[in-house]
Amino acid sequence: MLELYQFELSQHSEKVRLILDYKGLEYKKIEVTPGIGQLEVFRLSGQRQVPILKDGNTVIADSTEIAFYLERKYPENPILPTDPLQRGQCLLIEEWADESISLKGRKALIGALNQNQNFRASILPKTVPDFFKSLVQSVPSELLDLMGTGIGLGAEAVKEAQKGLKQDLEALCLMLQNRPYLVGDRPTLADLAVAGTSIILKFPAGNYLEISEDLKGKGIPGLADRSDYEPFFSWRDRLYADYRKPLSSTSTTASSPTSIEIE
Repeated sequence: MLELYQFELSQHSEKVRLILDYKGLEYKKIEVTPGIGQLEVFRLSGQRQVPILKDGNTVIADSTEIAFYLERKYPENPILPTDPLQRGQCLLIEEWADESISLKGRKALIGALNQNQNFRASILPKTVPDFFKSLVQSVPSELLDLMGTGIGLGAEAVKEAQKGLKQDLEALCLMLQNRPYLVGDRPTLADLAVAGTSIILKFPAGNYLEISEDLKGKGIPGLADRSDYEPFFSWRDRLYADYRKPLSSTSTTASSPTSIEIE
């Protein structure tokens, strides 16, 4: 069986999970908890980021490389168009999702976490001890903003990320106005990448992620709750309903390795 070394709330891990589900492939999730060690992940792949896919003796790192590998090895339910124009559009949108929605989304999420102590604690993996959750919850928002400024995650950086995401979401709403998918008449890597990288903007409402029930259907204020962007999130919810398998359908294990950097 395919093994996916992942972090449950990693956007790129979700992108790969969507691809695996769309292709109808069975896989086992191996959760990698931040903060303890990274030797096994490094031993497997020579680097420290997730997701990592293990298929027998083959190990692939990076969500885009995993997508290309799965398309070659398991061509049923293809995710790359054969038409040259559509293929080019698909690849451009996939790259845009990885570099724009993903990166700006993490900055905007950090801003929301800084301002909401309960949100901050609830988003941590279930394997994190309660005492550490309490410690994270008790850190003053002002201190987090100050610390973030020194590494490009201060209030101004968060504001700019949210501004860019609003433009991204507006563009997606316009692109989906008169078509079922971003490229062509069936889902492609473009759709799966955009849907996967958007999970932290607004978490899917269904039973797809191992998160608190309170977080399902919720997201970043000013993005998840704006009616202007509802066409996009409704489109994404339909994509999930049609192709994403609920948690009960996916084999999961919470085992080592237990710390890595998130792609």
